Amino acid sequence: MSPLLLSLMILALMLGLMGLRVPIAVAMFVAGGVGYVTQAGWGAFSNFLNSLAFSRFANYELSVIPLFILMGHFATQGGISKALFGFASAVMSRFKGGLAMATVLASAAFGAICGSSVATAATITAVALPELKRHGYSGRLATGTLAAGGTLGILIPPSVPLVIYAILAEQNIAKLFAAAFVPGFIAMLGYMLAIGVYVRLVPGHAPDIDRAKPDISEDSSPMAAQALRGIVPIVLVFMTVFGGIYGGWFTPIEGAAVGAAATLAAALLKGELDFNKLKYCFYATAQGSAMIFLIFLGADLMNSALALTQMPNQLAAVVQSWGLSPLLVVSAILLFYVVLGSVMDELSMLLLTIPIFFPLVIGLDFGMSPESVGIWFGILVLMTVGFGLLAPPVGLNVYIVNSMAPEVPIAESYRGVLPFLISDVLRTLLLLFCPGVSLWLANFIT
Repeated sequence: MSPLLLSLMILALMLGLMGLRVPIAVAMFVAGGVGYVTQAGWGAFSNFLNSLAFSRFANYELSVIPLFILMGHFATQGGISKALFGFASAVMSRFKGGLAMATVLASAAFGAICGSSVATAATITAVALPELKRHGYSGRLATGTLAAGGTLGILIPPSVPLVIYAILAEQNIAKLFAAAFVPGFIAMLGYMLAIGVYVRLVPGHAPDIDRAKPDISEDSSPMAAQALRGIVPIVLVFMTVFGGIYGGWFTPIEGAAVGAAATLAAALLKGELDFNKLKYCFYATAQGSAMIFLIFLGADLMNSALALTQMPNQLAAVVQSWGLSPLLVVSAILLFYVVLGSVMDELSMLLLTIPIFFPLVIGLDFGMSPESVGIWFGILVLMTVGFGLLAPPVGLNVYIVNSMAPEVPIAESYRGVLPFLISDVLRTLLLLFCPGVSLWLANFIT
């Protein structure tokens, strides 16, 4: 059997099991195990399993994942999202579509202390959806905005998928975080611009001006002061974490621990984090981390089976023999991620594909150093993964938001994300053809 055919059979088995609703980690593990045994036999497979878990989980950098997840849960359960939305609405409510823009702004701010797209979408939806309805926003625009805003949870550091990419590609986490800031900020501005254009081109989906503010006095001066005081703890947490990382006071892993502790302190000061919520934060972190680590094991076995076929090396050799433009190759990879995003979540996509695509991309000549190529490619992948969270037929964020707004047909929610998908396409093209946008801040990190 040829290596290519065997590789395709392994991938087909994995996708078939996923189609039968087998958990992704199990589907990867079974398909990888069958492929490994077929090529190396039971003895080699048993020896590999004997060291698989330890060799993966002995990686110290993996500890950053549960710490950032815990930080996000403290922020969610501590009521921090309400303060962020209150401040954002106070700033943006004077504009047409301003409350929807405030939702995007609050999602970006929450994402800066959360690192999870789904958590950002669900948390901000719980706070903002009732206000959007009360002010007369259509279900289409409200759910589309909330789903798109949720993607900022992974586009703006800290980002769990970006940490996983750094580990798989052996890249500097601090440099990747720095590289993601400008594209993440562009994503936020692009979404706000998309809202501004949409409410003017398609009238009837938003009120002229959002004069009423949620849970805040009508007097603008006390309102602004109260809203500003509400976000001071969040700003201090953000400055502490990233100021400490880039100031050289601690590593990204230590920064995650400091951030989790600081977010816990901020949540306790707000008085909304009781003992039951505190227990939930730790239980949910354990569940989320266990899920990610199980996917790690399944992906490791799957990638080991594919490595035995020599498929990644053969793929790289074939692509290089075609003499295609490096940008064309990367564009094809990004399109593949868009398609794959219709059947897989972002973590599984990264764990399965980065070991295959990263060596291929690094071997191409972009006129940059390998480190710069690795950082630039990581940001492109991150942006494309965010696209997959919105695009039909799955669009995980759309499903999450729509489940919290059952009166809105899901077809309306998918129509609502179309302006944001256009913004995503334009931003990805900018990053693809202008690598300096991603690399500018990263170049300052030594």
